Amino acid sequence: MTRTPLVAGNWKMNGLAGHLVEAQAIAAGAAVHAGACEVMLCPPATLLSRLADAVSGTAVTAGGQDCHANATGAHTGDVAAPMLADAGARAVILGHSERRADHGETDADVRAKVAAAHGAGLVAIVCVGETEAQRDAGQALDVVRSQLAGSLPDEGVSGASVVVAYEPVWAIGTGRTPVEEDIAEVHGAMRAALTARYGAETGGAIRLLYGGSVKAGNAVSIAGVADVDGALVGGASLKAADFLPIVEAFAAER
Repeated sequence: MTRTPLVAGNWKMNGLAGHLVEAQAIAAGAAVHAGACEVMLCPPATLLSRLADAVSGTAVTAGGQDCHANATGAHTGDVAAPMLADAGARAVILGHSERRADHGETDADVRAKVAAAHGAGLVAIVCVGETEAQRDAGQALDVVRSQLAGSLPDEGVSGASVVVAYEPVWAIGTGRTPVEEDIAEVHGAMRAALTARYGAETGGAIRLLYGGSVKAGNAVSIAGVADVDGALVGGASLKAADFLPIVEAFAAER
């Protein structure tokens, strides 16, 4: 089954208005890969609307970094999925390990947010991944399977509505990455779990991204791993010069 690669940049809590020039440079550079690779930038909520405007009509789309499970309400400081869509987002990252750790988000919380994202017409980019201690204990596959099972709803899941990003917690922002065999093993297990739960057509259509210290120097090798359909990129997505080689690596695998 053919799946168009997706390379999504997660700016996390970085970026002011002046940083939008990098988004424009990324959009200009990504134009040559239109059709071969989808490119998305997920800035802080303060920049979302302006970034969406800055890349409008280009090969780059905008996404959010989180959403509340409710569409409206007395939730000071939170952002609802319809608000993200209204600001120009096409997707939203959910269940990132930093949200799970810093805000105590559970699989059930993520599952509710996925439903909220779908209700607003957003693609849910659902993150899963084990800690270093869990990997050292041989629990990586069990942890990822459990997070997948708990974080995805039974209904509304398709290749068009859900993307799954495997981000080993110990590799995020550390400069460390799993060896290719380990990435292949986890992605293979995720594909098998999704196929078993949703059927071969849906399970085979959901894109599986790898995240965790993805950079220009390792993008080509990661892009060649079986069942890796793109990347969720952190720090390297803040500058066009760092991000575009990653886009090129995955576009070349198409």
